[in-house]
Amino acid sequence: MTERLTGRVALISGAASGMGASHARAFIAEGACVMIGDIADTAGQQLAAELGDRAAYIHLDVTSSRDWDAAVAETIRCFGKLDVLVNNAGILDGGPIGEYTEKQWQNVLSINLTGPFLGLTAARDALVAAAPAAVVNISSAAGIQGVPGVHAYTASKFGVRGLTKSAALELAPHGVRVNSVHPGGILTPMLGASSDATLDRGANPLARLGLPEEVTPLVVFLASTESSYCNGAEYVVDGGMTAGRA
Repeated sequence: MTERLTGRVALISGAASGMGASHARAFIAEGACVMIGDIADTAGQQLAAELGDRAAYIHLDVTSSRDWDAAVAETIRCFGKLDVLVNNAGILDGGPIGEYTEKQWQNVLSINLTGPFLGLTAARDALVAAAPAAVVNISSAAGIQGVPGVHAYTASKFGVRGLTKSAALELAPHGVRVNSVHPGGILTPMLGASSDATLDRGANPLARLGLPEEVTPLVVFLASTESSYCNGAEYVVDGGMTAGRA
């Protein structure tokens, strides 16, 4: 193991399961310290215990600025600084226009879009103090192209893409890079698909769902100093979904 993140300290939201847990495991393997933030307390505590002394858990509701402030403060208390913020937490639901409710719309945007904004707000000063620092916002292939029936999710992921660019422009002079990652269909609890699920090749040339471990190496790269000239960009990991119809 090359330990590409040795000396780095990361706060990862939604890290108790799915892609977030994959990212946390890889960050630890690459030498980082990781604060696992999530609302799934039991799973988060178990993961932190599994990962050892360089990992800790804190309850983090990404829609709460108070929770974000506490998560940043606890990260610094435990590990001395904050170099990397990974805005990973998100939810998915859907429904046709005319039936999809305002409450559903607001709930998805509050988690998927306001959550990353609040994370950036809370972490901004700590990241600047630790510069060179990095923010990795997990968007989606739905932040690159429209997806029928999942209007709030698509809007929120396009919003994360835009927030990434505005934050990258603002924070670059302070030594903080901000990039977004855009996974396609990934086999996680959020998607609710089985491990043998296949996709139509017209929608995805590889005709399968991706694995969290196929997204994580890109997140590690963007969190590391290897990506020192990458800023304000979107990185797609979608099996070719957004390339066009096969």
